[in-house]
Amino acid sequence: MNFKKHLIALDLDGTLLNDNKTINPYTKSIVAKAIAEGHIVVIATGRPHRSSIRYYKELGLDTPMVNFNGALIHHPTNRSWDVVHSPLPNRTAKKIIQTCYDFEVHNIFAEIQDNMYLDKFDQHIIDAFTEPDERDLITIGSLKNHLQADPTSILIQPSDHHIDELRQYLDDEHASMIEHRKWGVPWNVIEIVRKGINKSVGLHKIAHYFHIPKERIIAFGDEDNDLEMIEYAGVGVAMGNAIKELKQVAKYETATNEGDGIGHFLAEYLSLPKNVSLGNN
Repeated sequence: MNFKKHLIALDLDGTLLNDNKTINPYTKSIVAKAIAEGHIVVIATGRPHRSSIRYYKELGLDTPMVNFNGALIHHPTNRSWDVVHSPLPNRTAKKIIQTCYDFEVHNIFAEIQDNMYLDKFDQHIIDAFTEPDERDLITIGSLKNHLQADPTSILIQPSDHHIDELRQYLDDEHASMIEHRKWGVPWNVIEIVRKGINKSVGLHKIAHYFHIPKERIIAFGDEDNDLEMIEYAGVGVAMGNAIKELKQVAKYETATNEGDGIGHFLAEYLSLPKNVSLGNN
């Protein structure tokens, strides 16, 4: 049978990772088998590099990675690979920060690749978005004063009753410059990146690099920041725990992140041996 190489794109939270933020043994073993068979596996996440590289290493990857929902496309182990960093213009960022002050949001968290800027000290945010060994990368204090370069992304923690109003204002005043998404876990957060940036941008670049046609791109996701990637992929797969909007655009649906959705789908779709489980499946 003629082997057809596939590009497999994995979102992390709610997709590859279970609710304890680890990779289930069965899914891990199936991903390893797909790699051994010659398929290309990449991570495509909203997370920054610093909080996704451990999973990259755990899977034994040697491929490019999509971080910040496409605002950073790079190769962690190949420095000669063409890095694409698409930050938000600082002037736009400062206007958005002022808007946040006007709306009296709880906090604002900005990132410039792996450097972090937190408007007001909040241990809960620090714990949620950083590891203990990353704390020296955080600058705490007014973002209007400390944020001097173009940020890769901005995270806003609004008051719950201001979410819709703030998002509407962002659409009305900054739609030509930014994309914004809402997270629901662990609390309501609005994420802002540069206009035109999403995971499918990174997936397109990587697929072109490896000469993989669209119909042989398999992508897994669960949230609204996966919508463009799932629509773009020839084989877009929504997790069982995915939001309704994602399931509507996906071509396939699999089990949940807790139920080894990625492992079960890949084993069947790629006809991989299913007897490679290292744990319960």
